[in-house]
Amino acid sequence: MELLKDKIALVTGGSRGIGKRTATLFAEEGATVIFTDIQENDASRETLAELQKHSPRSMFIASNAADYDATVQVAETVQKTFGRLDVLVNNAGITRDNLLLRMQPKDWDLVLEVNLRSVFNFCKAFAPMMLKQRSGSIINTSSVVGVNGNAGQCNYSASKSGILGFTKSLAKELGSRNIRCNAIAPGFIETVMTQQLPEDVRKGWMDDIPLHRGGTELDVAKTSLYLASDLSQYITGQVICVDGGLSL
Repeated sequence: MELLKDKIALVTGGSRGIGKRTATLFAEEGATVIFTDIQENDASRETLAELQKHSPRSMFIASNAADYDATVQVAETVQKTFGRLDVLVNNAGITRDNLLLRMQPKDWDLVLEVNLRSVFNFCKAFAPMMLKQRSGSIINTSSVVGVNGNAGQCNYSASKSGILGFTKSLAKELGSRNIRCNAIAPGFIETVMTQQLPEDVRKGWMDDIPLHRGGTELDVAKTSLYLASDLSQYITGQVICVDGGLSL
């Protein structure tokens, strides 16, 4: 269908997982994709090779999303190379789970820095470009944990909840320039990490999900595709839970 034909898109944390699947789906749908991750490695090289099968101009930039100056350099590279950015997907994120009484301040700071500050960094760095072209779609990856909270994840929940407030506020700031800003809140997504959980833990999750299954990386990527494309031209400031009904 090529829903993103001729569009330029950037995905942070795009070397693996949901970020990688989002980047590859965008390329399959006609976009030129830039993706970032903290360093070049086998995963980033493999992802780039997959992207370039569909979109030869796609590129990888090694960058720490939590570093504002490094993010500005990414924006300068994109401006110089492509002259515009149509879609920004803030996907970079980490976890450092623990109960609050056991959580170290450094683990609180690190999760907030990577998960929340990175969203600020990329939105601030690329907003002038989108304002000048009077168009753009920003998609911020939150979590169902940011909607409902979860024991043992105070830091992660705070970071992902912060993304929701940030998204709604930015949508109001940029809407008059035809720039949309939405958030996706994935639930229990089947990944390499979740597949390694004990069976009783997995069963507990499935029992709580109305659809009685975990989501896939493609489920989340398709939602990003919808928000990135012109199919969602009148949607901004929204949070879409991709969670099989877990947040109900």
